[in-house]
Amino acid sequence: MGKPYRPKDHYFQKAKQEGLRARSAFKVDELIKRFPMVKKGHVVLDLGAAPGGFLQILADAVGGAGRVIGVDIVAIRPFTQRHVQTAVFDVLADDFDAKLAAMYDGPFDAVISDMAPKTSGIKATDEARSLRLAGKALEVASKRGRAGSSFVAKVFMGGDFEDFRNQVRALFEEVKVVRPEATRGASMEVYLVGLRRRPPPGEAPAAP
Repeated sequence: MGKPYRPKDHYFQKAKQEGLRARSAFKVDELIKRFPMVKKGHVVLDLGAAPGGFLQILADAVGGAGRVIGVDIVAIRPFTQRHVQTAVFDVLADDFDAKLAAMYDGPFDAVISDMAPKTSGIKATDEARSLRLAGKALEVASKRGRAGSSFVAKVFMGGDFEDFRNQVRALFEEVKVVRPEATRGASMEVYLVGLRRRPPPGEAPAAP
């Protein structure tokens, strides 16, 4: 059995003290410190960005010369920084790709997804829904990630997880499975991290 759910645990209190919108901010903070994914001047896409905890960390990481785009199915309280943009999009809608391209049509240095389905309590159903969202994030990373870019997706372990990990391996040189310290004890979530996107056929490798 995992640890019981405690809404106001250490990370909740720490987030409140540091002015962070969500305790989940510590997850992405750990990930980008452990892996060289986000640098000054990068353009990063944050999927499932509400309420904005990831965005706060990413905005600092890319700096004013960079750009962070956060999208979610619910509205995100606006940011004062000009290099942070948010929008209400449904990633599974048919017009999502077009809407995202209208916002920004260039390549991303990192595609980061914290998307999670509304859980039903049925393990197989929740795993399948989680992988569907992660699969959409990977599709965006495949189409819009530059050579050498990074990918992060939250997924529920189980089901077709290994198949999905193999899909990520086909696109990225190195793949890690990480359970950040701020993950709740009872949660079955992990983060799949893809490093150094392989260049598409005919495209030159990214500069080191």
